[in-house]
Amino acid sequence: MPGALWFARETASGHMQWLKANLADGAISPAFDATELAHALRQAGVAVDAGHLELPLLHEAGGAVRFVLGGRFFAWRDGRLAELPEQEALPALRSNALPLRTDATRSGTGDTSTRIGFLNRTGAPVRIFWLDVHGVAKPLAQCAAGREIVRDTYGGHAFECRNGAGALLWRGLAARNGWVVLEGAAPAPETNPAPAPPCPVRMAGGNLWLEGKPATADGGGRVSYEESSMAPDGARAAGLRVARVEPRRITLVESSPRDQLQPRVRQIAYPKPGDPVDECIPWLLDVHARRMIPVDTAPFAGMFDVKFVGWSPKGDEALYLCNRRGHQRLQVLAVAAADGRVREVVGERSATFIDYAHKTCCRLLPQCNGLLWMSERDGWNHLWRYDMAGAKTPVQISTGPWVVRAVESVDEAKGQVLVAACGLAPGQDPCHIHLARCSLSGGPAQLLTAGDGTHQWSFSPDGACFIDSWSRVDQPPVHELRRTSDGSLVCELARADDAALRARGWRPPERFSAKGRDGTTDIWGVIYRPPHPCPGVRLPVIEEIYPGPHGQYVPKAFFRQTRAETVAAQGYAVVIIDGMGTNWRSRAFHDVCWKNLKDGGFPDRIAWMKSAAVIHPELDLSKVGVYGGSAGGQAALAALLHHPEFYKVAVSDCGCHDNRMDKIWWNEAWMGWPVGPEYADNSNVTHAAKLQGDLLLTVGELDQNVDPSSTFQVVDALLKAGKEFEFVCVPGAGHFTLDRPEIRRRMLDFFRRKIPHE
Repeated sequence: MPGALWFARETASGHMQWLKANLADGAISPAFDATELAHALRQAGVAVDAGHLELPLLHEAGGAVRFVLGGRFFAWRDGRLAELPEQEALPALRSNALPLRTDATRSGTGDTSTRIGFLNRTGAPVRIFWLDVHGVAKPLAQCAAGREIVRDTYGGHAFECRNGAGALLWRGLAARNGWVVLEGAAPAPETNPAPAPPCPVRMAGGNLWLEGKPATADGGGRVSYEESSMAPDGARAAGLRVARVEPRRITLVESSPRDQLQPRVRQIAYPKPGDPVDECIPWLLDVHARRMIPVDTAPFAGMFDVKFVGWSPKGDEALYLCNRRGHQRLQVLAVAAADGRVREVVGERSATFIDYAHKTCCRLLPQCNGLLWMSERDGWNHLWRYDMAGAKTPVQISTGPWVVRAVESVDEAKGQVLVAACGLAPGQDPCHIHLARCSLSGGPAQLLTAGDGTHQWSFSPDGACFIDSWSRVDQPPVHELRRTSDGSLVCELARADDAALRARGWRPPERFSAKGRDGTTDIWGVIYRPPHPCPGVRLPVIEEIYPGPHGQYVPKAFFRQTRAETVAAQGYAVVIIDGMGTNWRSRAFHDVCWKNLKDGGFPDRIAWMKSAAVIHPELDLSKVGVYGGSAGGQAALAALLHHPEFYKVAVSDCGCHDNRMDKIWWNEAWMGWPVGPEYADNSNVTHAAKLQGDLLLTVGELDQNVDPSSTFQVVDALLKAGKEFEFVCVPGAGHFTLDRPEIRRRMLDFFRRKIPHE
């Protein structure tokens, strides 16, 4: 494997050191003299700091390091700086540019760190958007003409770029480190066998227009025609017709505006469980005949969400990913371009829920006329390959007691897919993320990372090697260079040192695992202790809780968990635990939350703490408190309502205390639809009269994430039940108030008063 990796690492003094690793033997040597290069750049009119010289997305060519700064192209070789003309520099960037992906309509749950650069050569400003997990375009930046913008992101995240008129210039994934070169014309999408022709269809006033004439007339108001994608042969266009409902609105009162005396009233759209949802149905347009093709809309009735995926590899069908209301049926429906008939390509069903927001993969495989699909049908989140024609039995690509966290990349030519995997490394925490390779034909997965920790990676432009960065809560980051072919180690690039932190009294958290409620399932968590131990002193235990269930909460990577460390510094042992009902374990592990959010994994949490106290008798389980925000706020109060024999004190912030009061997608995903009696049974309002122990409730009056009325309704129920508690409503605050200094002080004072340490 020829060539070298150029990389930078920060020294103990805080300066940037540039090095290169020989890919053949792993030898590391200085790449160049940063002081000399910085001086040369300043001479060329580029202001840089030699000690902190950032060269984003540099590449090596012919022994020279090439990079872009301030829209200018440079090469540095043998102590000499040369400015390169565009005609020489741009071809190299184009050859390794991130490809256009028309199917990249939303961000996936990528966990690998990547860096994406946008180079604007269009001659006019370009707007850059991040596409969130629901496909909503969030403004990221505006890139001036002739300049570049570089952002650190994650491998599964999607972006798009538009010009001032709103025309799409590029859409794709930050699947690896790379540039997006924005020019007059976008490159051909990699997912289609042939370039799609320019789309003559545009949208205006909610309707479709074809060559300056209206193609539809029923758009406008709450009805709009959206998406617009041309079939590869240019004969058809497809998209979505969206009929929006009038959304529920909640009223927020800003009691103490900074710019006026009188309160300010706000109303925001806020659909809740059971509310009507927008209707999304496909549309087809015959471009040559200038007529709409009738589509069978019956299969799309009752959908919670419909997304246009793209055209089939043969170009004869428009594909849509459809999540039926209730989150128990996920389908890929194909609409025939010729006559609008609809057929099911994939149909996924669940007796509980399909984790649509986090465990969805619907990716075309054009070479084999297939579709890459994600499913938990065998009890673990794995990948399947479907034949688009339906003539072949689906092939299970990955299998075993581990989960696919995300799809990293697909190489149809080699018949391989790279995935982020959890639970694949034997003997490790099952939520550690590793890189693995699977065959599109099925069979055992090949682990490509090794260190006992959670991993992030970044690939070389040719994909032949990758930088593997891994750490644990008790292990500072280690950066290794590995070969993609087999995961073998080329060399260690850098290893962080926490000696200075420890010298200042910092104590890393302790990882601990114990059996859960069933006596067999491993439950993982961490313990934070005061920085200065006092032998013989017993420590009250405070749990920082967040039961998901959309994720797992226990930290896996090395970083300063300031909230837990701040509480521990007051003389407490702080624990963070992932009980059953949280994500990224087996299907059965996750299903515990189904219509059962009041469970909160408490039987597992309590069993874990009891096991920890056997090993660590300094943990005083007669004094146990809990705090959390949002879903953690809901759980913190539930601890006192349903487990007062164990939990004595709780601080509950901005909780979604009644799931009928909270946002529609999150609550219908776990509590089901239609809204049934389980919603009331899981409500903290319903059980408020059971309160035992000491409770502090906090909420921000302008919370737009969880309706603050959810907390006020708990307050109302507690007052009617004659319960004693403390309550703080924070003027002007939004979601999660515990990180505000004044609220954190109140929380710490509350714990000191209610569960004092020795």
